[in-house]
Amino acid sequence: MAKLILTNEVTNLGEPGDIVEVKDGYARNYLLPRNVAIRWSKGAAKQVESIKAAREAHAVHDLEDAKQIKGRLEADAVNVSVRAGEGGRLFGAVTVTDVAEALAAIGVTVDKRRIETGNPIKSLGSHEVSVRVHPEVVAQVRLNVVASK
Repeated sequence: MAKLILTNEVTNLGEPGDIVEVKDGYARNYLLPRNVAIRWSKGAAKQVESIKAAREAHAVHDLEDAKQIKGRLEADAVNVSVRAGEGGRLFGAVTVTDVAEALAAIGVTVDKRRIETGNPIKSLGSHEVSVRVHPEVVAQVRLNVVASK
């Protein structure tokens, strides 16, 4: 077992600053090459506080703020402009980065790792995505995928 400190959020494992124990292969082949974790040591353990402080600065602090942001996200449909060919078929798919940029355009800044699209969005029209605003609050955002000019 390898003892690691997470530097980014890893689904089903933990948040930045968490100290986790994972199998050696998972650490060596997945977490460390993607720079989402560092090996635990006494010196690295001192960095945990600064990682957690940075996480707190970006986090939504209370449930009321989270519900307010959820209300803003669910109020109106968000337009995402993408390149499309004939018949409404997209060149590629709508990515979480595209969704995050569209949300930023309406004034709501969301970390792209908190956006879940489900199946890839590969057609024009109306779609829904989930945004984890807070551990207890998930917003369902309506997207209108439109062809760019």
